[in-house]
Amino acid sequence: MLYVRHQVWSTRRRLREPDPVVDRSAAAVTLPLAGVRVIAVEQYGAGPWATLQLADLGAEVIKIEDPAAGGDVGRYVPPFQEGEDSLFFETFNRNKKSISLDLRHPHAREVLLDLVAAAGVVFSNLRGDQPRRLGLMYEQLKQVNPRIVCCSLSGFGMSGPRVAEGGYDYMMQGLAGWMSLTGAPDEPPTKSGLSLVDLSSGYVAAIAILAALLRASRDGTGCDCDISLFETALAELMYVGTWAATKGYVPQRLRNSSHPSIVPFQNFATSDGWIVVACPKPKFWQRLCDVLDRPDLVSDPRFVDFAARDENREELLAILEAAFAARTAAEWLAALVAAGVPSSPVNSLTDALLDPQVEARGGIVEIEHPRLGTVRQLASPLRVGEEANPLRRAPARGEHTVAVLRELCGYSAERIERLAASGVFGAERGAAELGSAREVPA
Repeated sequence: MLYVRHQVWSTRRRLREPDPVVDRSAAAVTLPLAGVRVIAVEQYGAGPWATLQLADLGAEVIKIEDPAAGGDVGRYVPPFQEGEDSLFFETFNRNKKSISLDLRHPHAREVLLDLVAAAGVVFSNLRGDQPRRLGLMYEQLKQVNPRIVCCSLSGFGMSGPRVAEGGYDYMMQGLAGWMSLTGAPDEPPTKSGLSLVDLSSGYVAAIAILAALLRASRDGTGCDCDISLFETALAELMYVGTWAATKGYVPQRLRNSSHPSIVPFQNFATSDGWIVVACPKPKFWQRLCDVLDRPDLVSDPRFVDFAARDENREELLAILEAAFAARTAAEWLAALVAAGVPSSPVNSLTDALLDPQVEARGGIVEIEHPRLGTVRQLASPLRVGEEANPLRRAPARGEHTVAVLRELCGYSAERIERLAASGVFGAERGAAELGSAREVPA
């Protein structure tokens, strides 16, 4: 009976609404992902980062928050946190909507299926064994929407001996060998300064979703996307992983953030600070020797090519380090940039945000928030077309529950109130707290 009801409901929606994957109507906003609707069971970092990319490109991201847990745990991450708002949460959740829904509640399934019938994507970042238990996989949803794309981002994927284990960025940096590559030679294994596994996995999930949406639009059939933090971290070992898998290469940690095989390609101390100098092409090495007024180094057999410079790394670095220590960072950078040698300062965060390139490109955006005031965030690096997406603050927990159920699922005010009374939106959140269903236009 449930199957028949949703087949009829889905048919009705398709007759009166644009394709939930891509809205091609003249009234549609021209942002790249306008018309894409995403139902996101997500929290914390990696998952919300994935859907943030979609939201910034114009997708409608409807975030399902668990009322029993107080919603996304990112709401409570310090510092700069007050009540259910935090700058951490704002960073990952701008341009999204939030509904409160307890997926373990007996009536939650019917609500979820109605949402899926009108969506293009169901996304989750849970343990790998959870999507099936919660009914979030393609085979469990295709009866209400055969085009639905179901994407799971988990620690270890939806199969294998670690499927039921949770996973976090720091763990993956250790497990995938990243920490063994990072830090000074005589120091303990070190993580990256940022949660790069989380962020990279979010990007990978977004790419997978876009690819699956394109296939669904072309072929009319959705699918599962199975993305893991661990496999993303392994893939990002890149050529070092290839060296290790093919030749048994064992990397050694090098001082001053040196490249494993290209010399010079690292940090150098000047008389008043640090700079980065990179010579990944022979022409850059020649230009550097000109800046140093050491043309003899170009023809020196010890440094004549990549292999020679790598083999005689310590001899070369002794020469370069002595030279760079004799002048200021500003003096060196002026000379290096003028000569076309890839180089940069090693900035503090404050200095990085004050770089003139940031201002010229609008790299910091401002969003007003009723509790946090003016929130200044880094702009999306996704510059697609000329139209910018108007930015909206991250949603309050459950802020859009009534509006989404009325406008997207066609629920009456009375039905929403009955569901609220049943506790499907959380024991403490009735229809009145979510916003009066009778005051929201159908």
